[in-house]
Amino acid sequence: MRYPAVAGRFYHAKESSLRAQIEDCFKSPLGPGSVPALGQGRGDIVGAVVPHAGYMFSGPVAAHVYGRIAQEGYPETFVIIGPNHHGMGGQGAMTTEDFATPLGVCKVDKELAKKLEGYLDNDPAAHALEHSVEVQVPFIQYFSAEVRFLPITMAYQDYEVAKELGAILRKACAGKDVVFLASSDFSHYVPPKVAERKDHAVIERILRLDAKGVETVVMTQEVSMCGYGPVMAMLEACEGQKAELLKYANSGDVQRMPEVVGYAGIVVRK
Repeated sequence: MRYPAVAGRFYHAKESSLRAQIEDCFKSPLGPGSVPALGQGRGDIVGAVVPHAGYMFSGPVAAHVYGRIAQEGYPETFVIIGPNHHGMGGQGAMTTEDFATPLGVCKVDKELAKKLEGYLDNDPAAHALEHSVEVQVPFIQYFSAEVRFLPITMAYQDYEVAKELGAILRKACAGKDVVFLASSDFSHYVPPKVAERKDHAVIERILRLDAKGVETVVMTQEVSMCGYGPVMAMLEACEGQKAELLKYANSGDVQRMPEVVGYAGIVVRK
């Protein structure tokens, strides 16, 4: 079992408080406005970009993504790809440990994990302290206690690594109903106007489904985006046909501050 590393800091540590906090994210002025019911069908969303900061700051933007996916119906499995902030464990690492959160236990898709043996390290150490995957799990659990997921962290984030990971995931998930989630915040600790300019340059490439272009913009414009590798891997894995920006905001929209972190909620459709 993988126990929470950031409960009580990034999100509330008690079940009732956490459910209320997630609902507040949906109802926030920055959120979609209401909590949708889980759809019984299945839409055409195959990928998404979702932020991973504390719920106070990025939760409303994340709610746009999870609300849209929930409305259209959950997949069989979520594959969550996040950056490895701590540098612990393997360079490309999954774990088969189920994740415990205040909302219960979210089970790993062991069948899918088995297909990835030999391609990804099965390394709990890479996930033990990492928040980029963890903070996504309660949002997923809020709508379904049964859905499975697969957590993956990336330490190396260059395009060739992301392209290879995307190809591996695409092959392993062939014939399976999966949504690939790229966990990433955008600019870190820059003035709001700088964040908006740089972040929208990256977002434009994502909306064009241009994985290599994401890296090019991040490098040439020095965008302090922490999960551009997972975003590129997601785009390569899902091979979507169109993308939509649901919401862009920054931490300064929540609490006035001279330097902000940017957040974007994007869905990719087949």
